[in-house]
Amino acid sequence: MNLKNLFFSILFSTSAITVNAQAHNVSAGYEKPTDPQVLKNLEEWQDMKFGLFMHWGTYSQWGIVESWSLCPEDEDWTQRKPEHGATYYEYVQNYKNLQKTFNPTQFDPSKWAKAAKAAGMKYVVFTTKHHDGFAMFDTKESDYKITSPNTPFSIHPKANITKEIFNAFRSDNFKIGAYFSKPDWNTEYYWWSYFPPKDRNVNYDPTKYPDRWQKYKDYTFNQINELTSEYGKVDILWLDGGWVRPFSTIDPSVEWQRTIKVEQDIDMDRIGTMARSNQPGIIVVDRTVPGKWENYVTPEQSVPDHTLDIPWESCITMGNSFSYVPNDNYKSSKKIIETLIKIISRGGNYLLNIAPGPNGDFDQVAYDRLKDISSWMDKNESAVFASRAIAPYHEEDYYYTKSKDSKLIHVFHTTESKNSYLKPKSGYNFSIPDGISIKTIKLLGSNEKIKWTQKDGKIFIKDLNASPDYAAVFQLTVK
Repeated sequence: MNLKNLFFSILFSTSAITVNAQAHNVSAGYEKPTDPQVLKNLEEWQDMKFGLFMHWGTYSQWGIVESWSLCPEDEDWTQRKPEHGATYYEYVQNYKNLQKTFNPTQFDPSKWAKAAKAAGMKYVVFTTKHHDGFAMFDTKESDYKITSPNTPFSIHPKANITKEIFNAFRSDNFKIGAYFSKPDWNTEYYWWSYFPPKDRNVNYDPTKYPDRWQKYKDYTFNQINELTSEYGKVDILWLDGGWVRPFSTIDPSVEWQRTIKVEQDIDMDRIGTMARSNQPGIIVVDRTVPGKWENYVTPEQSVPDHTLDIPWESCITMGNSFSYVPNDNYKSSKKIIETLIKIISRGGNYLLNIAPGPNGDFDQVAYDRLKDISSWMDKNESAVFASRAIAPYHEEDYYYTKSKDSKLIHVFHTTESKNSYLKPKSGYNFSIPDGISIKTIKLLGSNEKIKWTQKDGKIFIKDLNASPDYAAVFQLTVK
């Protein structure tokens, strides 16, 4: 398959594309890394399958979509609430003043790590800085940060939130991912106050003001240098804001990329080389920008409708929003597990976003979902981790994976159209992957002896007494 000439179609398999979802095509032009340490890290990451994403910042106090309301674009996810400001500039000032009241005193990252680990999550990606420019780490480049005296939480012993999260999750053997926004709408080097901002892009022409753009490049370089040199081992550098890119990389077939009118080359070779020097083997994810610094691709709020032959990860919200919204509509445990099954059967990873609230904790319903997932994962984790896709991938209600050594095949049965899992009345029947001979079959999580027959390339299982939760998983031992 020639990835340089093909864009993969995307099937949106979540219940809806939410207000802040910047859905995009999977990047063409993927370049496989050549660094052995990066390849090793990437292989380990692909084995992990399930990760935790967290969008968190001062915006959680208003319960709004992260950052986007600062952007003067008339899109659903950028709508401003009148009570937060009568004019755009009043709104912006009130938004920035949220720094002065941000005090998440219930912040306890070890609690999150414990719940996520029990649910089978094995890596975490945290928003160290979103597009609004507020740093959730102790940057030296700006006073718009969690550790500033202007922020009440700065006197808390765990004030450097990014460091505390990284340390807590690392102690539970998670791989550590640093989300970082390349655009920064707070700094004069990106949104220069001499001009009004027009949209999400830089509000001046970097080719006309190269000295100012160079200061922005240095500002960005320095912050990423801080994150990759002062916060312990970092395994993933997850860069968002794909409109900050060389103009030559714009794909005019992608609608949002057509809004980029000026050169915004931030010198990813310089940034990536520095990050690799600080963190040998680090995975760099320069989202939607094809080339050597997009080590895996990241369809958002969506799942590809077929397997991809490149590393990929779907980032999907547990609720409707990436950021904290009071009384958000959380997906059911069954839906989350079925989405995980769908993703791993197509060879991908599932990065599930949970947004902390202004008090510094998750909603209880998020913990409830993680507990449900934990119960299912305890029985079925051997079918999830270190698995790879195998044809036929997906047939009707059945999904397939295999172990990396190909000695085990796992067949998942789901009932996605039902509110609860129901065994098929006629029994289970599913295809056997081509060229495979089966020696034994067992239902994970059950000691029941499986009675099965094989005919015309299919397995038939009837009279099963066990009643699995959320999804049934059969483990087939290959002869």
